Amino acid sequence: MATTRTPLLTDETSLRSSISSKSSSSLASKVQSQRRDVTRYISFASAILSCLCAGSITAYSLYGHLFQERLRYTQLQVNYVIIGAELALYLPVSLFGYLCDRLGPAPLSFASAILFAIGYLLAAFTYRSGAKDIYGYTHERGWPLSVMVTAFVIIGMATTLMYLSAITTCAKNFGRGKHKGLALASPIAAFGLSGLWQSQLGERVLFERRPGGKRGDVDVFKFFLFLAFTLLAVGLLGTVLLKIVDEEELIDEAVDELERSGLLEDSAFFRRNGGQNGYGSFEDGSDEEAAEARRIEEAKDRDEEESRKKTWLLNEETRRFLKDHTMWWLAAGFFFVSGPGEAFITNLGTIIGTLYPPVTSPSVIPTTAATHVSIVAITSTIARILFGTLTDLLAPPTVGHHYQSASNSLSSLPPKGRFAISRITFLLGSALLLSVGQVLLASGVIQNHAERFWVVSTLIGSGYGAMFSLTPLIISVIWGVENFGTNWGIVAMVPALGATVWGVVYSNVYQWAAEKASYHRDMEDDVLCYGKQCYSTTFWAMAVSIWIGCALWVFAWKGRDGWSSRGIAV
Repeated sequence: MATTRTPLLTDETSLRSSISSKSSSSLASKVQSQRRDVTRYISFASAILSCLCAGSITAYSLYGHLFQERLRYTQLQVNYVIIGAELALYLPVSLFGYLCDRLGPAPLSFASAILFAIGYLLAAFTYRSGAKDIYGYTHERGWPLSVMVTAFVIIGMATTLMYLSAITTCAKNFGRGKHKGLALASPIAAFGLSGLWQSQLGERVLFERRPGGKRGDVDVFKFFLFLAFTLLAVGLLGTVLLKIVDEEELIDEAVDELERSGLLEDSAFFRRNGGQNGYGSFEDGSDEEAAEARRIEEAKDRDEEESRKKTWLLNEETRRFLKDHTMWWLAAGFFFVSGPGEAFITNLGTIIGTLYPPVTSPSVIPTTAATHVSIVAITSTIARILFGTLTDLLAPPTVGHHYQSASNSLSSLPPKGRFAISRITFLLGSALLLSVGQVLLASGVIQNHAERFWVVSTLIGSGYGAMFSLTPLIISVIWGVENFGTNWGIVAMVPALGATVWGVVYSNVYQWAAEKASYHRDMEDDVLCYGKQCYSTTFWAMAVSIWIGCALWVFAWKGRDGWSSRGIAV
């Protein structure tokens, strides 16, 4: 009797054990998933904080004119400083993106913290060495212009490092979700907001006091010290909190898609590893030390294999990205459109100065550079969030990569009957907003009417912000997020050239018009410009440049072997 009941008891015990095991496994999986979500959102918050502080260079217009007035730099020399920063901001971005994809965001955040502190401290003491005080006196000869340029080169590199560490974290952690547009637009919008709160703090808190106790211009020395220590703290915090979640899954999914597309047949990496499933051999035995050594060896081999697979995949995606001719049309259009926007923002202070004669008292001019830095920052931020959200709602859905396979092309098309607006349409709209602002300024309707300048700042800020939100989003949609830092970094290099070209053009036209009108002040060598001729030609040319960029984007989209003909629902 006992022998007949034993199997039933055994089965019941086994069933309970199995249920308990499954329940424990499910609970552990749920806890692990929740931990990953917590890590993901903490990283997102840290990325937003990093971007809220990283865009300090966008407040340059707040104090750029003081380099001209207090340090006696010419307009061209003022532009040399910001051009140095912009070259350092954009030229190394592909290298920094490459490092971020392979090393992760933490090392970049740490490097940005150190470089920001060095750059702003050097700039602060360079300014202090030769600036005239509120009464027009200076006590010693200032340090050479090259020192200030060097300081801003360091600041430019730090800006890129902090920005890339934040945006790459968001792109990889949320790039597969349905709200990828908003997740990517949020840190980019925060980057635009940094210029707003920093310029307002500089104008309203860290200001000089004029005779009689009235509020004067920003105290540049104190402002630079504040930025140095704030950005040091934020960068160190990002070093600890910025993490990419489930990166191994991203890599595996990308490899699977490559396999389905038939593009791995010629891969030496996969031919070499195709038949290797083992991780080493150990003699069978019950010895615990041997078993532990086997587990360690297997784990080590798996880690090495995952590392090799990640390196191979990222290198392969970089190669395919560079071979895609539409990438070059996208980058060329970005060059023609971004340069004019950069030049306007960095020269806001001197543009406003041309609206009234140099002898005009500042109290008579109905606006300030800080006000328009804030307007640009606010409108840029609103446009980034708005366009990012609209693309999530209205743009065609995406399905991973587009390796020109028939299945991917067909599955990427929007469902029949679903209303959709291409992301390229939104991108073209943002560029046209930018060009309308340039045309209004070039036409001269703002001359002697600074109270109208907000219209120009709003249009250019909106177009500029939306463009810098949509371009990386489009890159992530077409070429994926695994290699996002490198891909976006390659395209993001071109604004350096655009900003340099238009910065030099603006400076030379300004200098020519100033010397022709001969507006001198204080019996010194500084030459200030007044009138429409100081900027009109430059901004007409900028508007034409933007229209050329739009044409190049349309060609990449609708032209020969463009995204549309490949069936890519961008």
